Amino acid sequence: MRFRLLYTDEAASNLAHLGSSPALARKLKVVQKTLGLMETNLRHPSLNTHKFESLQGMKGEPVFESYAENNTPGACRVFWHYTTDKRGFITVVAITAHP
Repeated sequence: MRFRLLYTDEAASNLAHLGSSPALARKLKVVQKTLGLMETNLRHPSLNTHKFESLQGMKGEPVFESYAENNTPGACRVFWHYTTDKRGFITVVAITAHP
């Protein structure tokens, strides 16, 4: 199933920050690839998607973590949940370094 992505203000800000600096261009490219995979195949092995137990969405939705990078210092992660009121949509909560 294909998904469309919605972004919280925080996630949009995180993405804009990655795009604001040439030094972060490689991370931006990796994150964009990850977001593309999330739209087409959430079960892609490189995403390593799993439930993130210590965070919930605004309406109590379970939040998931997908890897943008792995085995890298400061590896990026994408936190998201299924959008409950819109079928076929995912809400990206944050794009940040591994907690």
